[in-house]
Amino acid sequence: MLKFLSRVKIEFNALDPRTASCMEFLAQCNARKAKESNPGCQVQVKRRTDDEPPKICVTFVNGIEEVFDATSTPAQTIRTMILEKGQMLQTEQMFREAGESWPIIIPDDELQQPAPGTKPRKAEEKKQ
Repeated sequence: MLKFLSRVKIEFNALDPRTASCMEFLAQCNARKAKESNPGCQVQVKRRTDDEPPKICVTFVNGIEEVFDATSTPAQTIRTMILEKGQMLQTEQMFREAGESWPIIIPDDELQQPAPGTKPRKAEEKKQ
């Protein structure tokens, strides 16, 4: 998860009962596998003393920043959203490195073409 991020900032009041998502997300960020995936990712924790709701702010490697409301979003959902966006970033980078434009625009006539059928090789071999 951290391999797609350059910075994670988690803000919460320790006495606030709504901090469960922040604490779970922090534990995921501090996991050995997560840290090994991107040792350069900065994980910052800001303990608040006011009544502001807990929030998780992530900065992706391309500089895009996203803020999650940790009171209404479970840590697993935040993690899934980061992984999905990270996969999109990897795909975009792959296309750009290959010299292709991004996003890929598929013409409508190509979308309407029927897909060719495929058969497993074993089925073809049995007929012969």
